[in-house]
Amino acid sequence: MTPPPTARVLVTLDEDLARAAADRQGALWKLAESGRALDANVVRLPPGAAVGEHTDHVLDVLLVVLDGDGGLGTPAGTEPLAPRAVVWLPRTSRRSLTAGERGLVYLTAHPRRPGLTVAPAPPDAAPVRAPAAEGGEPPCALNHVCAACGRLCGERDARFCARCGEALPG
Repeated sequence: MTPPPTARVLVTLDEDLARAAADRQGALWKLAESGRALDANVVRLPPGAAVGEHTDHVLDVLLVVLDGDGGLGTPAGTEPLAPRAVVWLPRTSRRSLTAGERGLVYLTAHPRRPGLTVAPAPPDAAPVRAPAAEGGEPPCALNHVCAACGRLCGERDARFCARCGEALPG
């Protein structure tokens, strides 16, 4: 039987951030402990970089600004972000992030997403019919899939994953 996890310090962010190369961007640290029910990331956006407008329909996210400056875009306008700002991003809310002149370093935390599963269709579900063949192959969206967390990015011009902050492939 596997013993339960114990509470412990995982990282000292001041030291980790100081060791990270100044030009390193995307996820600088990720919570990777086995058996966790939580996901957390420390993300660095370079000056002027952005996480495009998006909505997470499943999870609330807590975001804490650690360093730099920037803006939180919402339908109501842009709110300034500065160190020690704590932001609640409720599920279904439209939002974007933009790094300011000093870049933006932030921590996100949210419940861990359940893994993808295949389940039988409910008995009252309509049958799925294949679309009529129109020729050609569907477009490949692999360059819009985050290699770190698997999220499919819906924004064509996004450079960073809206979930974990990792740089997206070309």
